[in-house]
Amino acid sequence: MGRAFEYRKARKMKRWGQMAKTFTRIGKDIVIAVKAAGPDPDTNGRLRAIIQNAKAANMPKENVERAIKKATSKDQEDYKEIVYEGMAPHGIALVIETATDNHNRTVANIRSYFNKLGGSLGTSGMHNFLFERKSVFRIPVQGIDPDELLLELIDEGAEEIVFDQEALDDSIEQRKEDARKEEVHQYIIYAPFESFSALQKALEARKIPINQAEFERIPNDYKELTDEEAADAEKLIERIEEDDDVQTVYHNMK
Repeated sequence: MGRAFEYRKARKMKRWGQMAKTFTRIGKDIVIAVKAAGPDPDTNGRLRAIIQNAKAANMPKENVERAIKKATSKDQEDYKEIVYEGMAPHGIALVIETATDNHNRTVANIRSYFNKLGGSLGTSGMHNFLFERKSVFRIPVQGIDPDELLLELIDEGAEEIVFDQEALDDSIEQRKEDARKEEVHQYIIYAPFESFSALQKALEARKIPINQAEFERIPNDYKELTDEEAADAEKLIERIEEDDDVQTVYHNMK
C-alpha cells in the first residue's frame, strides 16, 4: 500500500497508544480523588475536574463510571503520588509525577531509565526554584472577553488568561494527517496552586464550561538545545513517559 499508508498507520497507532496511556492516567486520578473525598462529583471538586478532563480526552462515559465504582471497592489498591526529579542529558531539568502501588518498582524503573539514557536521578526538591506549580484551566473562547473575565476572577486568584496556541497547532496538525475538520479554540487561565478550588467554583458559578482543569509545573526559565542535543533529552523523556506508573513529565527544554 506504499510508504504514505505505513506513515499514516504508524501515526494512528502512536495516537492510540497515547490515548490508552491518557485513559490509564485519568483512571488513576479518579481513584486518588475518590479515596480522598468520596465518589460524588457534586461534593468532590477534584473528581468533578477529572471527569471534565476525561470528557476532553474522549474517554467513554462507561469507563469513567467503572473507574469511580472500582475506586470505592475495598479491593482497589491505593495509589501513592510520588514526585521524582533529575537531569536529562545536556542539563535539562525533569520533574516526574507518578501514581504507584509499588514504590520500589517505580523508583527502580525510573533510576534505570536515567542510567541507561545519559541522565541522573536527583533528590526531592532540587528543582523547586526552576518550576512553579500552577492551577491551570482551559475554557472555550466563545462569548468570552479575556480581559473582562480576568478582572472578574482576580479575587479568586486568576493571574493570567492567554489563548491556547499549542492546542490549535495540534488540532491543525491532526487535521492535516487524518482529514478531521475541527480546530480547538480555547483560553488558558493560570492561577496559584492553592487557588484551584476557588477558581473552579467561580467558573462554574458563571456557567463557563471547563474543557480541562489540572495542576501543572511551569518552568521559570527554558534551556535551548541543538537538534541533536534535544533528541538525546527527548529519548529519555519519552522512555520515562512510557512507564505505566508515570503520570506526567515536566521539563524546561525550549
